[in-house]
Amino acid sequence: MGRYKELAEAMRHGKKAILVHSNADTDAIGSAYGLYRCFPECTICACGGVDYVANVVADKLKIPMTYEYDPSDYDLTVVVDTSSPELLSVSVPDGSIVIDHHIPTGKWEGMRVFCDSHSVSCCEIVAEIIRETEAKLDREIGLALLGGMLTDSGHFQFSNSDTLRHFAEIMDESGVAMDEAISATHADIRMSERTAVLKTMERVKFERVGDMIVASAVGSSFEASACRAITSAGADVVFVGTQRDDFFRISARSTQEMARRGINLGEALENIGSEIECDGGGHIGAAGISGIGDVEAVLGMCVSRTMDSFRRIKEDMGCGPEL
Repeated sequence: MGRYKELAEAMRHGKKAILVHSNADTDAIGSAYGLYRCFPECTICACGGVDYVANVVADKLKIPMTYEYDPSDYDLTVVVDTSSPELLSVSVPDGSIVIDHHIPTGKWEGMRVFCDSHSVSCCEIVAEIIRETEAKLDREIGLALLGGMLTDSGHFQFSNSDTLRHFAEIMDESGVAMDEAISATHADIRMSERTAVLKTMERVKFERVGDMIVASAVGSSFEASACRAITSAGADVVFVGTQRDDFFRISARSTQEMARRGINLGEALENIGSEIECDGGGHIGAAGISGIGDVEAVLGMCVSRTMDSFRRIKEDMGCGPEL
């Protein structure tokens, strides 16, 4: 039995809770909604809330969610788009199913883990699971899955040929046009986000090796948006952090060119997280790290490791070591 068929069989019976990570993004909500629509007796549990764009998508598609979770109320718990248990605001029982696409962290002990780190989005995996059922990918399911694929691929900036094929197949099956998929994830930029990003950009520091620039900054909120803005301004790799009392959070982004040269942010932040006992990881071009600690110190580690990688890349290109 194939792994997707095995997953589909496991979800056919009993009451199921579908959990998403805290501050769930569109890929998480789209994945959860796809499973909710195609398997019986499912409840989407977003105990740690959802982000702004995911909330806009959920409102447009009228996706039902609860913000409470009691494992005793369900026969099976399914966690989607979550690389480690630290990203949940609740604990899940042994034997739960984890469906994910991030670089494996090895932290899901006692769980049935189905991870395909080659998939750009979790929605692609969910689409394959759904195809093992008799369910039809209707318009609403298609919009949810396509939205997750669009946002997690950076509107295809970090996609591969498989993502493009999956996207086209879902468009055909669900009857969703490209402009409709893009419109589903459109969210007006709030004034609070605009001002927070501009204030963060005032604090940007940067270093360079050859033609490669790494930038960092401490902001107040909207770290991912600030990363995108600083990348657009010319940085190749960006780290933006925030501090709340003893807790810090850092978002990281890189350009596709840096990914081609060998920069893997998910791997780098997972390694740093292991060293300082914090939760780090993600994708090649987009990752994060959070935990108890000093954000300035962790940003310094991130920049230092990136500079080391830049120097290795420069040497491999035959330019000699940085003086």
